[in-house]
Amino acid sequence: MKKAKRKTGEKRSQIAAMPIRRAADGSTELLLVTSRTTRRWIVPKGWPMKGVKDRDAAAQEAYEEAGVLGRVSEKPAGRYSYWKRMSDHFALCEVKLYLLEVEQQHADFREQHQRDLHWFKLADAADIVDEPELSTAIRKLQAQVSLAA
Repeated sequence: MKKAKRKTGEKRSQIAAMPIRRAADGSTELLLVTSRTTRRWIVPKGWPMKGVKDRDAAAQEAYEEAGVLGRVSEKPAGRYSYWKRMSDHFALCEVKLYLLEVEQQHADFREQHQRDLHWFKLADAADIVDEPELSTAIRKLQAQVSLAA
């Protein structure tokens, strides 16, 4: 079966989890992981999975990339676009973000030797990620959390 050719400039879809937890001081923290190639701080993300709801695919990525399990939001909590480095070109990707309220964090997980991970306060997470639209999405989450407190 032939692969469908993608139009030049067409955005590719990705899904991501925003793993969050409540810190001892009552603040909300976001778990970031490093990308495997450039070692930038990112949220766990990947390609949609055939036959799997996007929210469940985002939760699966969070487990594979960061070893976390929890409750995932029904609907996307935001979106952002970025340029993904492919082997021979860059692809414009639009990422749907799903909140994942972390209930368990495992020490052993599939990509544990390929990535670093760290819990950040939301403001710090927004400052440390490279993608401007992801930073904006994290700041919007921070504003929502502040309003709910």
